Amino acid sequence: MPRTVFCQYEQRDAEGLDFAPWPGELGQRIHAGIGKPAWNAWLAHQTMLINENRLSPRDPRHRAFLEGEMEKFLFGGGAQKPAGFVPPPA
Repeated sequence: MPRTVFCQYEQRDAEGLDFAPWPGELGQRIHAGIGKPAWNAWLAHQTMLINENRLSPRDPRHRAFLEGEMEKFLFGGGAQKPAGFVPPPA
C-alpha cells in the first residue's frame, strides 16, 4: 500500500515519495511532507531552470542555487522563473 502524506506544496493528501530524493535534512523534510505529483512538478521546473540558465549540476554553485530554488518551490518561498520566461498560452 502506498504511503500517504499531507503535501505541503499541494495542501492536500497525496501519495508520498518512496525514499528521500535529496541528502540531509532537506531530503528528509521533502520525504515527510511532499507528494509524488509535487516532486514531479519540481523536476519539470528544475529542468527548465537548468536549460534556460545553462546550469551544470556538477558545479557546486549551481547545485546550491538549485537546492535553494527547490526549497522555495516546494515549501512556498516563491521560486524564481528564468529571465524572459513567458508561460505557455492556456
